[in-house]
Amino acid sequence: MAIPLTGGASAILAASAVLAVACSTAPPKSPEQERADEATTERLYAALDASPIYYFRNVEVNVDYGVARLSGYVWTTDELYHAQQIARTVPGVTGVRNEMELERQGNRGGGGGTGAQ
Repeated sequence: MAIPLTGGASAILAASAVLAVACSTAPPKSPEQERADEATTERLYAALDASPIYYFRNVEVNVDYGVARLSGYVWTTDELYHAQQIARTVPGVTGVRNEMELERQGNRGGGGGTGAQ
């Protein structure tokens, strides 16, 4: 037996469905935005590579509408914070999302480092 929805509940349900559809499909980037994000990505990689203190070759960069997403891994929290700080100074970066992971004792991916037994 179905329970009838009242006018308010029906409107909320319909609005939720419309919002879910609207949020799930982002408009495609314009060619200008694609080029701007690509240029920002290149500048950010260059800035990370130029660090005289830390090695950021294991950090991946993805820029989407000016928001830089940093992923991959670093060895210390200082490196993690420094990568974010560098990203914030790069022209074209409007925000930074940190998805980097800390490398633990030279083991990546949860291995115990003891090898097969």
